[in-house]
Amino acid sequence: MPEARCLVRFVRMAPRKVRLIADLVRGRVVNDALQILQFSPRAAARPVEKAIRSALANLLQGVGSRDIDPDEAVVRTIFVDEGPTLKRYIQRAMGRATVVRKRTSHLTVWVVGEAPKEGTKGGEEAKRRRPKTRAK
Repeated sequence: MPEARCLVRFVRMAPRKVRLIADLVRGRVVNDALQILQFSPRAAARPVEKAIRSALANLLQGVGSRDIDPDEAVVRTIFVDEGPTLKRYIQRAMGRATVVRKRTSHLTVWVVGEAPKEGTKGGEEAKRRRPKTRAK
């Protein structure tokens, strides 16, 4: 199963906000994920969309890419880490100053070239599902 990665560093958005968008597309087929991001009103959807497109391009350019159907590629893993925080100061009353934290994010996307099984969102939920036991 071929896979490719895209790492976007120093995105000038708070990780908490980018994680909300990353949670929407985790485990989905790439085309579905891109449609969700295209119509999302949140600003964090733009860098996530670019990262997924880049990971898909990396997958299609990799070794053995002739066998890969881009319509069956899946966002296997997507996570957001906290980057360095820029600290700025804003003036306050009576000669004081307050720190303004401008947070940054590091975004990592893994794309695999195989579709999930029918009825699952990417295979992750199937692993978590337990078999039903009958009462005797």
